[in-house]
Amino acid sequence: MERFRGVLAGVIVLAVGLGVLIGGTKASTAAMQEQSRGREATAIMWNQAGEQVGTVTFEQEDAGIRVRADVWGLAPGFHGFHVHSVGNCDAATAFASAGGHLNPMAATHADHVGDMPSLQVLADGTASSRVLTDRFSIADLLADGGRAVIIHADPDNFGNIPARYGVTPDQATLDTGDAGARFACGIVAAM
Repeated sequence: MERFRGVLAGVIVLAVGLGVLIGGTKASTAAMQEQSRGREATAIMWNQAGEQVGTVTFEQEDAGIRVRADVWGLAPGFHGFHVHSVGNCDAATAFASAGGHLNPMAATHADHVGDMPSLQVLADGTASSRVLTDRFSIADLLADGGRAVIIHADPDNFGNIPARYGVTPDQATLDTGDAGARFACGIVAAM
């Protein structure tokens, strides 16, 4: 009987210990989730036909925002890639509902807050990009009803037309980098 009580006491101690461990794990997980809240956002990218063509994630790091893009179904070559000022991706407007590039300082193109390096799409129609930027924060992406990410149909010249060509950049070049039509759009949402 004494031996049975000893074993029973050991089982009770083990059960209590496991309860504390599991409870502590739950508390740790909850604390980690709370800490990451406001530190990540994502945009699911859709083309105008309503097909998903990728994802773009934003993660707050000490040095800035890590932007990760994984896309497919695009024409090979370079494509303009920007954060736009309005979180609206209405295909009926060819995604014009997303407004212009995020540009709170009224700068010319290449200096817009939402300007990011172009995506280089491979022959199989896929692209993967990793960029670290300090031009915006997760809070900026979610402010004022949110923002949208746009992948354009054409390369982005970042507003650069060398003077040796004898032409002055027009307003479209200065505003958009001549990146062309809006191929895909995704609304930025908190994770």
